[in-house]
Amino acid sequence: MEHIDIALVDWSRAQFALTAMFHWIFVPLTLGLSFLIAMMETVYVRTGDARWKRLTKYWMGLFGINFAIGVATGLILEFEFGTNWANYSWFVGDIFGAPLAIEGIMAFFMESTFIAVMFFGWDKVSKRFHLTATWLVAFGSNLSALWILVANAWMQDPVGMHFNPDTARNEMTNFWEVLLSPTAVNKFMHTVTSGYVLAAVFVVGVSSWYILKKRELWLAKRSILVAGTFGFLASLFLILTGDESARHIAKTQPMKFAAMEALYKGQQNAPLVVLGAFKPKSKQADANEHEFLFELKIPNLLSWMTYLDPDAFVPGIRDLVHGNPARGIPSFKTRIANGKRSIDALRAYKTLKKEGKTEEAQAALVIFRDNFKDFGYGYYFGKDPHLISPPVPITFYSFHTMVGLGMHFLFLFVVMVWLVYKDFVQRHKLRFVLWTAILSIPFAYVASQAGWIVAEMGRQPWVIQDLMPTLSAVSQLDKGTVQTTFWLFAITFSVLLIAEMRIMFKQIGRGPSH
Repeated sequence: MEHIDIALVDWSRAQFALTAMFHWIFVPLTLGLSFLIAMMETVYVRTGDARWKRLTKYWMGLFGINFAIGVATGLILEFEFGTNWANYSWFVGDIFGAPLAIEGIMAFFMESTFIAVMFFGWDKVSKRFHLTATWLVAFGSNLSALWILVANAWMQDPVGMHFNPDTARNEMTNFWEVLLSPTAVNKFMHTVTSGYVLAAVFVVGVSSWYILKKRELWLAKRSILVAGTFGFLASLFLILTGDESARHIAKTQPMKFAAMEALYKGQQNAPLVVLGAFKPKSKQADANEHEFLFELKIPNLLSWMTYLDPDAFVPGIRDLVHGNPARGIPSFKTRIANGKRSIDALRAYKTLKKEGKTEEAQAALVIFRDNFKDFGYGYYFGKDPHLISPPVPITFYSFHTMVGLGMHFLFLFVVMVWLVYKDFVQRHKLRFVLWTAILSIPFAYVASQAGWIVAEMGRQPWVIQDLMPTLSAVSQLDKGTVQTTFWLFAITFSVLLIAEMRIMFKQIGRGPSH
């Protein structure tokens, strides 16, 4: 793979990351706000109180603004798999394309059908039919997320597949294994729940602004009670799914797990770093390792949380790069040798089969399959063993930022619901709590983006874990073309984001219609 243009790889990654991060600004609010709207409309239908209808329509307007731009960025994201990552699409298209196709046929059409009823069906259809449409929009938006996250989970943990040596492509053998793998289930539950938390923070924060301005107090307080309760329950579930997800990552992506915890030397009774900061690069003793300037850690907790055993051994980056024979962990060089052996055997198999040498071809096929688990390592060149480790600082900081903010949101929901329930929230001395809720809105987006940074940066250099490195997945494009489209997308997405924020701020400032 010496002919690979690394600059092309980096620009292709940057363009995809740009699109994905802009897209994820809009998606999580859609996931959570759709369910909050459905809950509020349910109260309206059950009570007949017109104030709940007015409240529902207000939040529905903010949902609609966000939904439209989310769809546009999502379509661009899917097209980039074909334009920028053609080798990847060829290699796994039979597997990766299935959930994307289902997403388009099932979830997208479900949303587009019923969203028209939800927005324009007031007073044109019965209350119950309209409520049904609203709930179906909520389920449809989350079904869209399901299939996208199943596809992403397969990239993190490729299961339910078979590599066809005759076509050099991966083929799906068990759809249900792909759909219901622990990685897919954990990723879906954790990701959509994070969207629920973000939406709850958004509603609580906007409602707090109304209370500060002494406007729409009934709407604001009811919204805080609904969103705060929903957010609190979602936060508890988020913690549970996050814990289970991290435990599964330790098994399937140990290098990512080590980077999340900045664990370089594997150890028993491994401590959990609760808080820490790295020394400046110039003061590091080892250029390939990052030392802590300060750290707050709890003894044994990482081993216990990972394997439910405080004495368990947790492998570090050194073990995974240089190997640890005592623990049965092969080195980077060993895995590269196995990968090259597998690739060479595949080439030999195809050549021998073409020449009609059946027995020799079958012998080569055995060698290929015996070493297939390290297939992706065979595409690496050079002698730097740290090529397989992700960027530790950004992975570590993103992970701890996500966890820390998640705990903040949990306590925020408890405090806000309690204050509204006790009718203390308007007291002058508690204005700082309202401001905390308002300022928490951007931090909810920071936490959401940080989660994806951990997921995607943490698995580098792989586009498919252990099977296909990022450098071999790109389309053979001119680097200048990718650079040009990167800046065009950056400008376009920025304009869309600014326009969306101006519309949202204007709508919030105007308040619900009478």
